[in-house]
Amino acid sequence: MAAKSVKRRSKKSSSDSNPTSSTNNSMASLPSPLRSRFWIVPIIITSVLFVFAMILFSVSPNKLSPLVSDADVDLIYGVEVVNEFPHDPEAFTQGLLYAGNDSLFESTGLYGHSSVRRVALRTGKVEAIHNMESAHFGEGMTLLGDMLFQVTWMKDTGFIYHRKNLTRIKRFTSPMPDGWGLATDGNILFGSDGSSTLYHIDPQTMKALEKHVVKYKGQEVHNLNELEYINGEIWANVWQTDCIVRLSSKGSRVLGWIYLPSLREELLQNGNTGIDVLNGIAWDEEQNRLFVTGKLWPKLYEIKVQPLKNPLKDLIPKVCILPRFNFRQH
Repeated sequence: MAAKSVKRRSKKSSSDSNPTSSTNNSMASLPSPLRSRFWIVPIIITSVLFVFAMILFSVSPNKLSPLVSDADVDLIYGVEVVNEFPHDPEAFTQGLLYAGNDSLFESTGLYGHSSVRRVALRTGKVEAIHNMESAHFGEGMTLLGDMLFQVTWMKDTGFIYHRKNLTRIKRFTSPMPDGWGLATDGNILFGSDGSSTLYHIDPQTMKALEKHVVKYKGQEVHNLNELEYINGEIWANVWQTDCIVRLSSKGSRVLGWIYLPSLREELLQNGNTGIDVLNGIAWDEEQNRLFVTGKLWPKLYEIKVQPLKNPLKDLIPKVCILPRFNFRQH
């Protein structure tokens, strides 16, 4: 009797535990057209959800960027020094870029001391130089093809040089009333004029294609200086700070920050009291090497960036965002 009763309960529970059994029975009682419509509904819903997902994931990052919250750009990086190289302590560095074969192109400033030069990375030796007229104060520089483009301070005048011998080829008029920084992605030029504006410039006509105001949490990031294009981003020194801001090359959205006070502090501690601010970023794309230096710095550093684990609260607004300094008013 015990075995038989268990068998009956088992059979009954088997029927009760199948959640589709009653549905199947009900479906069987429906006319054929209704049964087919019942199964079409979930198929339609699934198809609609699939199409929506495909549309969502096909939207470009630019179209989604307005939805990015401020919390997503609180990425603050510190640096690890990989190598140190000699650098001309009399070079008032305004533009810096990697030229290949362990050499750099550098633009230096100051009236009567401005130059365009090719420098050996490992020794700091100046291999070739073009000294500028004393009326011009050299600023940012970038390389597009075989041409070096350079802007000048407090003027809309710029120059183009040939990379092989640094011969000046032509003069151009920049869309920026004051030249500070230049970079390129190989197609267009990116420029800064010491304000919070990032320019997109046509290298053929030297006309501004776009202008974007860089803001961080509602505050304009003024004093954008030397620029470098790195893996789809624009990295910009912020003048008078130990900060580099990382920007989207498609617009002006802030992607993160690099905080580098340790480099300048080490130089000061070692008696280099005549140094000026951090300025100069160079990227070796082939070997993934990143170099930085500063104005009148005796060293050039190869660094790696890494996220700061415990950055100070409100670090960026306190040390990286300053009021705009307008030299024309001083």
